[in-house]
Amino acid sequence: MLGFISARQAGLDDPVRLRRAESTRRVLSLELNKDRDVERIHGSGINTLDIEPVEGRYMLSGGSDGVIVLYDLENLSRKPSYTCKALCSVGRSHPDVHRFSVETVQWYPHDTGMFTSSSFDKTLKIWDTNTLQPADVFHFEGTVYSHHMSPVATKHCLIAGHRQEVLAVSWSRRHEYILATASADSRVKLWDVRRASGCLSTLDQHNGEKSKAASEAASTAHNGRVNGLCYTNDGLHLLTIGTDDRMRLWNSSTGENTLVNYGKVCNESRKGLKFTVSWGCNPEFAFVPYGSTIAVYTIFTGELITMLRGHYSTVNCCVLQPNFQTEEEAFVFL
Repeated sequence: MLGFISARQAGLDDPVRLRRAESTRRVLSLELNKDRDVERIHGSGINTLDIEPVEGRYMLSGGSDGVIVLYDLENLSRKPSYTCKALCSVGRSHPDVHRFSVETVQWYPHDTGMFTSSSFDKTLKIWDTNTLQPADVFHFEGTVYSHHMSPVATKHCLIAGHRQEVLAVSWSRRHEYILATASADSRVKLWDVRRASGCLSTLDQHNGEKSKAASEAASTAHNGRVNGLCYTNDGLHLLTIGTDDRMRLWNSSTGENTLVNYGKVCNESRKGLKFTVSWGCNPEFAFVPYGSTIAVYTIFTGELITMLRGHYSTVNCCVLQPNFQTEEEAFVFL
């Protein structure tokens, strides 16, 4: 590291190399922080987390109890040991609280003044952060397992369907009109919202090697429910996770299965599984809930680097705070 700093000071090295080296070092040295805690508000399991991308300071959490909590992650006291406090919450006494489990929360990508939530009560709500009141509520006929706002688009939204329930959705980080969806029918579909026909392609785990007679079976991404999706930060690849205990890496342009072998990736979730990837590391990493731990894999080689331990029950979701290079994991309280 001193060599990187010296080369940067002398103007002999690209500053991006120093940033990548430090980001990679911090990910590889991740461990349970004994001096930092998060105030416990939820009375049951936490299903979803999101840290706003504007300041990287505020975090949302949504629970099985229908409660939504907003946390401040910044250590204003500057003391070595501190607890991230809840600033406010949509609790059970709130008139607009979700009636059933909150499955997804997400900040508006360009402003902390708004966030969204969706629930098993068949609603998606848009919230005003300042008043903690819903600005709009969308009602659906079926259960809402997941929703996602594009980090690069500002003027469109899409609801896409499969034969069975859609368990995960993710907008491309590279192309504002491309959406990926994962379903209980073992399929992952790519959509272009500008096309009348909608679906661009269905990902095939066998890369078309099965016979045409078995084409229906060949066009599946996993041999089980697909309940997790995540684009790499450059948008060039897509990671998927299924209940067949497999994680797969796809070329997002060609739809090709890259055949990276991650080994067995334990996935017993009956709902959506929310995982995340690193930003600006070399190599890049995937952080995946794995039982009561977080498994850390190198994305392009499939190597299991480490298992982050600290929970006593099932981990449902995780998010990475790139500014602090620490993780906030959620787990089910039994």
